[in-house]
Amino acid sequence: MAEARQRDEWARTSSLMALIANANRDPKKHRAFRPTDFDPFRLSHKPKQKVDVSILKEIFIEGRHQALGTRHQDEAGETPARRFKEES
Repeated sequence: MAEARQRDEWARTSSLMALIANANRDPKKHRAFRPTDFDPFRLSHKPKQKVDVSILKEIFIEGRHQALGTRHQDEAGETPARRFKEES
């Protein structure tokens, strides 16, 4: 019941936010805002990509960057993961 009330309040609030944003926007530079643009309870239309834990480990612990396909290194050639292991 509390979630339904929050959804209802956010529906009203997001409508007001869209109204204010549309009143202050430049129609030549930006499309009209919709209340769903401001409503945190609305799901995005993009499906979220599921990521395996091993990929997260490579990115955050081993310091690999997926887009570049390389490891981040500083001037001395050390990766953040190696530096973290040595400090521990």
